[in-house]
Amino acid sequence: MVLGDRLEPGSVYRLLADEGHRLFPDDYFADLFVVQRGRPTIPARVVATVMLLQSYEGLSDREALDRLQFDLRWSAAAGLTIAPEGFHPTVLVGLRNRLRASGRPRRLLEDVNVAAKAAGLLRSRVRVLDSTPMLDAVATQDTVTQLRAAIRGLLTVLDREGQRELAAQVRAVLLRDDDYATVGKPSCDWDDRAAKDALVDALVIDALAALVALEGQVLGPAVTEKAELLALVAGQDVEQGKDGIFRIARKVARDRVISTVDTQARHGHKSRARTFDGYKSHVSIDPESELIADVAITPGNAADRDVIDELLATDTTPEASEQVAAGQLDPLTVMGDSAYADGKTLDRLTEAGHRVMAKVPPARNTTGGFAKDRFTIDLTAGTVTCPATQTVPITPVAAGGGRAAFGSLCAGCPLRAQCTKAKAGRVVMVHPHELALQTARAAQQTPEWKQTYRQLRPIVERKISHLTRRPWGGRKARCRGQERNLTDLLTRASVTNLANLARKGLRSGPTGWVTA
Repeated sequence: MVLGDRLEPGSVYRLLADEGHRLFPDDYFADLFVVQRGRPTIPARVVATVMLLQSYEGLSDREALDRLQFDLRWSAAAGLTIAPEGFHPTVLVGLRNRLRASGRPRRLLEDVNVAAKAAGLLRSRVRVLDSTPMLDAVATQDTVTQLRAAIRGLLTVLDREGQRELAAQVRAVLLRDDDYATVGKPSCDWDDRAAKDALVDALVIDALAALVALEGQVLGPAVTEKAELLALVAGQDVEQGKDGIFRIARKVARDRVISTVDTQARHGHKSRARTFDGYKSHVSIDPESELIADVAITPGNAADRDVIDELLATDTTPEASEQVAAGQLDPLTVMGDSAYADGKTLDRLTEAGHRVMAKVPPARNTTGGFAKDRFTIDLTAGTVTCPATQTVPITPVAAGGGRAAFGSLCAGCPLRAQCTKAKAGRVVMVHPHELALQTARAAQQTPEWKQTYRQLRPIVERKISHLTRRPWGGRKARCRGQERNLTDLLTRASVTNLANLARKGLRSGPTGWVTA
C-alpha cells in the first residue's frame, strides 16, 4: 500500500512521495559506480530521499535508517510500502564518498534548482550573500595536547604503513619518558609554571628530534601528511627563550590549527565579541523566491569575500555573461553586509559587470577629530580639501593610493582643535580603491538604495535560520573536514529548497515543472 495520499499537502514528505521518481530516477547515481552490471540493490530514489530527510530532521545515519523502516512518512516519501526493507548505514557513508569524488558533487542542490527554474523560480538577478558559523565536530585542543597527539599520530601511521624500522628510529630519538601509545594530555602540575614550561620544552624537543630522524627518508603520502602536521604544531604556538627553553608563546598564530583531529577547522569570529571554532557556511539567496542559489564552506577564519566567485558561479556562466553583454539579461546585483564592502571587492565585482549593494562602514576618526568624509577628495585633480578650505596634493605611496599632508597649513587653522592633535598637522590617507568606496557611500545615502536594502537584506537572515534550525548538520558540523561538511551543507540546502518548493506547490505537469 502506498501512503503518499495520506501525507499533508505542502510538506516536503508529500513532494518527495509525489515527485521523487522524477527528481531521482533509477540511474541518478549510476555514474558513481564503475561496474554497471545488474540492478542496484537500493534504488537511487530511496537513498537520495534518506539523505535529504536525514538532513531535514538532523539525524545520524543509524537514526535515519530507523526512520525509513518505522516512520510511515519516510516510507511514503521514498515510494516504498508499509514494511520497507532497510539497509546498512555504511551505504550512506559510501555514497557520500563517491558523490564527493564524482564529476557532479553538487548534483542534489543543482537538480532541485533546475526544477525550480523550470517552474519559473530563481529568475531574479539579485543575490543576497551572507555567512554563519558551523561549529566543529571535535574538541579544540591546547598546545600540549596537540604536540603529544601529533607525535603519537606520526608513530601510529609509521607502524600502520609498515615502516617499522623507521618508526623504531624515531622512537629512539625521543627523550621523554612516554611511549606515546595512549591518548590524552600528559600528567603535570599545571599550577607550577616551571613544570609546565619543562613539559612544553620536552615535547617540542621530541617533536623536532622526530622530524630530524625523518630527513632524507622516502615517505608515503600518509606519513608526509603527519610529519607536516607535526612541524606545524611544533612551531605555531611555541617560541624559544633566551635561555634556550621552548615555552608557549603569548600570542595566537594567524592560521592556527586548533585540533590534530580536524586540521581544517579554525578559530573564527562573526564580531569582536562573538567567536567560534570550526567552519563558516556561506549562502547565496534569491530574495524573490527565497531559494538558496548556492552554498560554500570555508575554515572559520576565512573572510566572507573569499568565496564570492564560488557563490555566484551558477549565475555568472559564460552564457549568462554573453546575454548581459547583449542586453538580453540584467546585470547581477550582489547584496551583502560590510564583510563584502572592502574597496578591492567592490572594484572587482563592478569590473565584472555586477551591481554591488554592500554596506560600506562610515569613515571614522578614533582620535575624535574630523572624520575622513569631511574632506573633499578629488581623485581627478589629485587633491584633498579640508573643512577649512585648504587644498593639498595627493602624494602617491608604494602600496597604492596616496597621502595628503596638510603640515604647516594646520598651524594657524581655527579648526585645528576639532581636526587633529598631531604636531605635524593633519594627514589624510587616500585608499587604493578610494573611488569605489566613495561611490558606494554616496549610493547608500539615497532613499532608493536604503529601501531596497532594508527590504531584501533581512531575507538571507531568515533563510540562514531555516538552514540551521537543526543543530546537527546545520549549526554544528556532523563530521570532520571541509569537503565532508560541504557535502552535508549541500544536502541541507537542497532539502531546505525542497521544503520551500513544497509550500509553493511544486509539481510536474504536462509541460514540465509548475507551481500552484
